[in-house]
Amino acid sequence: MHNQRTNPIEIDKEEFRQIGYRLIDDISNFFDHIHEKPVTYNRSPSEIQKIIGDVPLPENGSEASTLTYKAAELLLNNSLFNGHPKFLGYITSSAAPIGALADLLAASINPNVGAHILSPIATEIEKQTIKWLCDFIGVSSDYGGILVSGGNMANFTAFLAARTAKTSSSVKENGIENSKSKYTVYCSKTTHTWIEKAVILFGLGTKSIRWIATDDSNKINISILESTIKMDIDNNCTPLMVVGTAGDVSTGVVDNLSDIAAISKKYNLWFHVDGAYGAPAAIVPELEKLFKGIEEADSIALDPHKWLYSPLEAGCTLVKNPRYLTDTFSSHPEYYNFSKSEDEVAQNFYEYGLQNSRGFRALKVWLSLQQLGRSGYEKLISEDIQLSKLLYSLADKHHELEAISQNLSITTFRYIPKDSARNVEYLNKLNETLLDVLQAGGEVFLSNAIVNQQYCLRACIVNFRTSAKDIEEIIEIVAREGNMVHSELSKTYKGNTSKI
Repeated sequence: MHNQRTNPIEIDKEEFRQIGYRLIDDISNFFDHIHEKPVTYNRSPSEIQKIIGDVPLPENGSEASTLTYKAAELLLNNSLFNGHPKFLGYITSSAAPIGALADLLAASINPNVGAHILSPIATEIEKQTIKWLCDFIGVSSDYGGILVSGGNMANFTAFLAARTAKTSSSVKENGIENSKSKYTVYCSKTTHTWIEKAVILFGLGTKSIRWIATDDSNKINISILESTIKMDIDNNCTPLMVVGTAGDVSTGVVDNLSDIAAISKKYNLWFHVDGAYGAPAAIVPELEKLFKGIEEADSIALDPHKWLYSPLEAGCTLVKNPRYLTDTFSSHPEYYNFSKSEDEVAQNFYEYGLQNSRGFRALKVWLSLQQLGRSGYEKLISEDIQLSKLLYSLADKHHELEAISQNLSITTFRYIPKDSARNVEYLNKLNETLLDVLQAGGEVFLSNAIVNQQYCLRACIVNFRTSAKDIEEIIEIVAREGNMVHSELSKTYKGNTSKI
């Protein structure tokens, strides 16, 4: 007879099954009726705190069943639902249901995917997932990589590999502040804020960034990029890396990656592609030319929790020569007994990134890639893009809306009242106020973008639940609420109609 330790944390088989069945029923009903819910309940922090209750840490425990049911009720009735068909806000996708099951399974086994010996099957699944992601976006399977938490960490991991590859070996020992070189990095003015965090955190400083102007299509200006690099070289700077964007967060624009690759080779710079949002669109045959050059990148960041519909968190760094990852992150303290093997060298993911202990992020990505296959993803991503184009078209035709831009699955547009004198200041204030109203209203959730100094409403469709009917209804919601906001806001400007 097996002697079991008596403890308050264990849940016996039958109780676990009952709790799990009820929880799965609640989640299934949530998925089935999500379109009937508001996108958000928009409760204030104090309201949420009141619902949870201001109570001290409990002295004694409670029943697991009671706690689980209460937690489900709290989340299902007090959240913003990025799986709602009218959530088109920040680039967080509607999460695939198989990903929720994957996370439950992964948490139940709880492998530490830092070392192969600690996570034999999980490590091999992550290795295969990395290869599949390479194939997905059209780069060589010789790239190595690692799954991380999201876009910031994916880009940080690549940045550190670039720093290792393009600085002298003494930097590791003496620090970058003691280097004789003044390193510089190059990116478009539309590049995500991760680049600022990277240069601050990793020793280069914000003055190392060269913010390159964009051309008329909002892509990095190649001629200005090259002239800036030349100028820096003449001024005894050491160009380190160029960042190309494959789908910028505001408007979805993809830089001319082939041109950036050529410039990088010419001046021996590390070429990094931030494809956190847009890289998965490379699977669409019609967009192959748009992403030409990505296969030349030294490193690529992409986020499965954006356009591969994985639950949070799931980011990924891919590096053409994975040796630069191990050169950057590998260490072998005496208390690690992870690398011994009679016949093979095991891959230990702690040597590929910043984390030692790592959760099993790959399982949900791996399962989704198999559930949908290449054709399934091509269909969903193509449909998201077509819905974005429909939104642009309907906004363009609407007498009180102005379509501004459309790239990949991002459309920007504005509300323009019929009686407006098109004063820039007023229209910017009007659309900013309108966005606040829309986000609080619960009918639709959009975000914002500044395009040519114009405050725009921004819709990013990475949502397999969104339909053409939703897009049509969103147009009417925006027009209706815009009219009401204008009616109130214009009173502030009464007597000075030129400002309206």
